[in-house]
Amino acid sequence: MHESSIMTLQRAMEEGKTTSRELTLSFLKRIAAHDKQGVAINAISEVNPDALHIAESMDREREVAGSRGPLHGIPILIKDNIATADSMHTTAGSLALADSYASADAFLVSRLRAAGAVLLGKTNLTEWANFISDHMPNGYSSRGGQVRNPYGPDVFDVGGSSAGSGAAIAAGFAVAAVGTETSGSILYPSACNSLVGIKPTVGLISRSGIIPIATSQDTAGPMARTVEDAAILLSAMAGYDEHDPATGRSIGLAPCDYQSCLDKNGLQGARVGIVRSGYLAAFSREEQALYDESIAVLQKAGATVIESVTIPTEEANWQNAVLIHEFKSGINAYLKTLPADFPLRTLKDLIAWNKKHEAEALRYGQSLFEKAEQTSGSLADAAYIEARLYDLEMSQTRGIDAAMKEHQLDCLVFPMSEGDSIAARAGYPSVCVPAGYTTAGKPFGIMFTGLAFQEPALIRLAYAYEQNSLRRVAPPLLDEQHTGR
Repeated sequence: MHESSIMTLQRAMEEGKTTSRELTLSFLKRIAAHDKQGVAINAISEVNPDALHIAESMDREREVAGSRGPLHGIPILIKDNIATADSMHTTAGSLALADSYASADAFLVSRLRAAGAVLLGKTNLTEWANFISDHMPNGYSSRGGQVRNPYGPDVFDVGGSSAGSGAAIAAGFAVAAVGTETSGSILYPSACNSLVGIKPTVGLISRSGIIPIATSQDTAGPMARTVEDAAILLSAMAGYDEHDPATGRSIGLAPCDYQSCLDKNGLQGARVGIVRSGYLAAFSREEQALYDESIAVLQKAGATVIESVTIPTEEANWQNAVLIHEFKSGINAYLKTLPADFPLRTLKDLIAWNKKHEAEALRYGQSLFEKAEQTSGSLADAAYIEARLYDLEMSQTRGIDAAMKEHQLDCLVFPMSEGDSIAARAGYPSVCVPAGYTTAGKPFGIMFTGLAFQEPALIRLAYAYEQNSLRRVAPPLLDEQHTGR
């Protein structure tokens, strides 16, 4: 049951073969067996004490009024930097926020509740979405400890800051999860955990209620075992939010149902640009062979493959100045939304609290916090404005846009999530899909990237690749000593 798709589970509930309550109990049992003991994935930071009550209410509603749609009664996990106004904390993995409760649901959480999803719990993450220290390992937080990769808990990287969401779904702790990304934090953990991850165009999903890093790049997105499940979750979360100006960009550009984009023959006639250049240097020969196999699948499925496409600006002088400047104003604004009795109200307060509790809270330091605090926080600094304009010019006009236009492409394809940084700076969408395993069992994926609000095209292409390759297999989850497949 823990590997079943959303629509398979919906049919089972409609036919009376199972209930949302039974699904929720099954996932809770699996979490108990494998998260803090057994293999000890450590992906779950908190279980929702109301999860069973929500499931039971969804079962009763199905009996009385019918289903709300594909997510009705489906257990979903939420990354612990996304606000939920319930009995769960919202902490970003930080001990400083360990006692913090959000005043209101994030907009995307309200949409998931309205769709009938069962919020099963919160997932562990790289603390502060990997924006506290230059040296923090992927998947570590002072509150939650270290997340481990189900495909090789002692040997394989669990991926970027949405590590808990990725590991949890790979391990079968829920049907799907929500992650967040500023640069690579949905895509990389999806690739590392053999999942489908969709990093949407900035503005497709509201950022309201998400603990921020950078207003120009932040977004939430789905992480699931299949493209279809990810598309269903994306449909539920996307939408206009009057409190998030970025979502105004999506009006008229976001279909209500991304399931309509699923087409097994979607690669026929598509022009696909293969990016190799410097991106392949980080991979072993075996991984490069998996990339070549993926390209062969694209060709066999009817795509016109344009080899060795180069993004003109891939070697540009990329810096993190935009993130450093935007973080201070963003985090100060978020902290002011917390209940009035919460004592930490600014980034300066967080830094001071961490120093006071250094032994527990600063195992890897807080260098990024300190750099951000040195900025004015007003976003009026010339250095910030110049850096932001540089990023837009080099990532969009002279970068991805130029490569797509030169070769008249429908998408770019990268190994794993190697193009995530330039796409993130551009605010453009990407979809990661499983593409096999090394002989040691290390997952490998490929990433489809396009222009703003091209999610329908990317989902169509990714689904066609998935259905023509069917490379994903579940991790065995044998015992604590398991180190491969």
